Amino acid sequence: MSPKPVCIRIPDETRRAIAETGRRTGRGFSAVANEMLTEAVRMRRIPGIVFADSPGGREAIVAGTGLGVFEVVAVYRAVAGSWERLGEAFDWLSEVQLRAALAYAEAYPEEIEERLAGEARWEPEETWRQYPFTRPR
Repeated sequence: MSPKPVCIRIPDETRRAIAETGRRTGRGFSAVANEMLTEAVRMRRIPGIVFADSPGGREAIVAGTGLGVFEVVAVYRAVAGSWERLGEAFDWLSEVQLRAALAYAEAYPEEIEERLAGEARWEPEETWRQYPFTRPR
């Protein structure tokens, strides 16, 4: 579905914040505003999920943890969907936090699958090729 132009009134303070983010990131006003709106909709839809910058770009994380949703999903799959084992693996997270991560993955599967596929491609040789300074001596 392609974006459709709309006309909205944006308060000055919000407009300045969007423009400043665009300047810092080298992105246009529209791209930044769309990203922010999309994230706001998703956070409202799945409470307990927030977004943060990561080396790979913006990422859905479990609020208050820095833990990516994709990481929870990867472990959930590794323990064959066992809720008990997932809780043991992330014993510092609450049930609400774990459920938020899985709910987000269910609501936005393409995003999570893309991230998991990207993570699966990372192997030591690939990492050392891109970041030679990390190779052990």
